[in-house]
Amino acid sequence: MKNDGDTGSLKVTETADGVIFTVHVQPRASRNEICGVQGDELRLRLTAPPVDDAANKLCIELLAKALGVAKSHLALTSGAKSRHKTIRVEGVSRNTVLSLVK
Repeated sequence: MKNDGDTGSLKVTETADGVIFTVHVQPRASRNEICGVQGDELRLRLTAPPVDDAANKLCIELLAKALGVAKSHLALTSGAKSRHKTIRVEGVSRNTVLSLVK
């Protein structure tokens, strides 16, 4: 995991359904990685292009692996056609998500 200088702190909200946070996705990158925090969003670089839902699927796969949960525990709640996406994760705590940027 690479950290390109934190310019803010990740906003993570706990709900009855799990935790919710936002990500900023850079598609067509040279490799898949979590790059730290930009504003209040988790910054991701993904190799997939933003075509046919490929980047969204890879986003979910990368986060599921990093959090140690099944892909079925993650849901893209908004931003399917945007670089700014809202993700909901079931079965993890706020601290688990925050540990991705440490």
